[in-house]
Amino acid sequence: MSLLPALVAVATLAAVFVAPVAPSTAATPARPRAADAPLAVTIDSLMPSTIPKKGPIRISGSVTNVDDQTWTTINLYAFISSTPMTTAPELAAAARVPADQFLGERIGVQVAKATKRFDELAPGQTAQYTLRVPRSEIDVDAPGVYWFGVHALGASEDGNRDDVADGRARTFLPLVAKTRKSVDTALVLPVRREIFHTDDGSVAKVPTWTQTLSPGGRLRSMVDFGASAGSRPITWLVDPAVPDAVARLVAGNPPRSLEPTVSDNGGTDGDTGDASESPSPSVEPSPDGGDDEADAPSDPEVAAAAEAGTSWLQRLHEALEGNQILTLPYGDVDVAAAAEFDPEVYQEARKRSNGDLAPWGLPTSPVVSSPSGFIDQAGIEATETGTPVLVTDRMFGPHAPAVARADGHTLAVSSSGAASGGPGPDNPLAPVALRQRIISEAAVRLMTPGRKPLIVTFPTTWSPDSTSGFFEGLDLDWLHLTTLTDAMQREGSPVSLEDLDYPAHQDKLELDASNFAAADNLVRAGDTLQNLLTQNDEVGSEVRDEAFSDTSYSNRLRPEAARASADSSRTWIDNRLRSVRIDAPKAVILSGGSGRFAATITNGLDQPVTVKITALTEPPLKVAVPAESVDIGAGSRTTVLLNASSSALGIRNVTLALTDVKDAPLGSSDDLPIRSNQVSNVIWLILGTGVALLFGAIFVRLFRRLRAAARSA
Repeated sequence: MSLLPALVAVATLAAVFVAPVAPSTAATPARPRAADAPLAVTIDSLMPSTIPKKGPIRISGSVTNVDDQTWTTINLYAFISSTPMTTAPELAAAARVPADQFLGERIGVQVAKATKRFDELAPGQTAQYTLRVPRSEIDVDAPGVYWFGVHALGASEDGNRDDVADGRARTFLPLVAKTRKSVDTALVLPVRREIFHTDDGSVAKVPTWTQTLSPGGRLRSMVDFGASAGSRPITWLVDPAVPDAVARLVAGNPPRSLEPTVSDNGGTDGDTGDASESPSPSVEPSPDGGDDEADAPSDPEVAAAAEAGTSWLQRLHEALEGNQILTLPYGDVDVAAAAEFDPEVYQEARKRSNGDLAPWGLPTSPVVSSPSGFIDQAGIEATETGTPVLVTDRMFGPHAPAVARADGHTLAVSSSGAASGGPGPDNPLAPVALRQRIISEAAVRLMTPGRKPLIVTFPTTWSPDSTSGFFEGLDLDWLHLTTLTDAMQREGSPVSLEDLDYPAHQDKLELDASNFAAADNLVRAGDTLQNLLTQNDEVGSEVRDEAFSDTSYSNRLRPEAARASADSSRTWIDNRLRSVRIDAPKAVILSGGSGRFAATITNGLDQPVTVKITALTEPPLKVAVPAESVDIGAGSRTTVLLNASSSALGIRNVTLALTDVKDAPLGSSDDLPIRSNQVSNVIWLILGTGVALLFGAIFVRLFRRLRAAARSA
């Protein structure tokens, strides 16, 4: 009998340990073994991604000795189950199957020799493997999804060796019959992250940004992964605050600026304007990939973040170009919490995100979604009817639709199963594991009447360690990659918002009223600062952007930190507001019931300001303040004359305070007492009469003396 068929079926092992004499290839049901198997096996590449009609399947990865003793004579075998799974619930159940459960027979023949052989695998040592499994050795033909993976068998230091796998890696492998049908599949990649600011408005926690934006970091890996799709359609789910924050880092992470943004005759009236129309603090990365050395930030931490951010923005631009971009409410506002505590925050954040994406001017469409996919009824009702809401299928029963219509709102229903990845025990969110789960979910939908679309929202925290082969494995005749909008074109299933499941733990995670109160206080302080500054019409919108980030979904696990961030920024602003102060005289005396006195306004800022004066008095005392606002130059002071009047005697207190041009208090005030010496007409009559009598008596005495003197003469 020729050995050629056997040699063809032999798995090619690269850099792995192989037993001189291989064990039987038939796998017996595995006996229980500790969860921490001594050998950890990964699947890093699997092509093709489905069982082919002909030709081999190539599977490669690594095997690592995670034990504290050396393992020898290690052989690796592929295995496959005999019965396919044909429904999504079966896939979900399979993903929870224990790692040591028997799933299928090993594929192959007895190995007489291999291309690579090693004597041992020491603790912590890793080796790479490649297996080539001929189609003729895969004895399955029924459509569906099969278990497929690798078993590693070796000998411990005591020489014990049996037929039980000492390491496993498992995944799903579909077999799809030839068909003209296809499943619309939309892949949604999120770009969202927590954003904290220091009290002066610069981006906080700079080293963590450098890490996530650099190769291997989460945001960089996500963008590199999306860019690897090439011309294949994908959908981006973007919080515009993230590229804005990165652009600030690229610009040197400056604090919020009080510098002029309008000319002296720019016509500013102190109004904060429309927040949605304010420019983002974004900086277009230079075409050569970096700024001039002279412009590089002096702080080494900021310089590192700027370098990583420049590269990331360029890569993001490449990935976004030509793809659908869905924008979240600015700052990724917690929509469910906002609907309960401050609906206006959602409306403003939504408006802020509308329009083209800075700094590239790429077209966008609005969407609402949470990282978990759960949004409560109030949150959905708060959205505009034309804005799609991306939710998880866990909000529905066992037969969740792909598109739902509820009270005028359109819900795109994402598959939680597809996004959860493979079955383990290796990393279920490894690129191959995630890809195979997506393909398997699509395969069972292809077999289901109606072939509802498959929407997959990748986990926000996902950090793919490789992009190789992922999208190539999706190039299947029956899997049609498309955008989320196109996948939602079919008529949705009618549902009631009241019937949707919003778990209690999600309700407990929502930000509370104090977070929104802190953000509102910050917004008001920013508006007042802008109204104070004569030549700046942007700082209020910049502060508003910061406040949006303080009400983000990402702050649910650290609400105290978000409140502290908002409060510290408000304190910074309040200190600037109070640096413009008013000083009143120590006391004023009104000798005639009315009079004028002077108050001094000092501008401690290095920018010109415009203020108004208010006076709080005790009746009947009145103090008339200028009706017009008062302009004060940078670092200078001015004197303002005020009129006071009173119709009664006595001392009364007056409080002089400064406001912006919209009458919002700046926090500076001064008190002074005003004494009124005004007397009534009766008193003047009595005094006049007394004077008249006095002068009359003097005149009579003088007349009598003169007459007496005349007589004596």
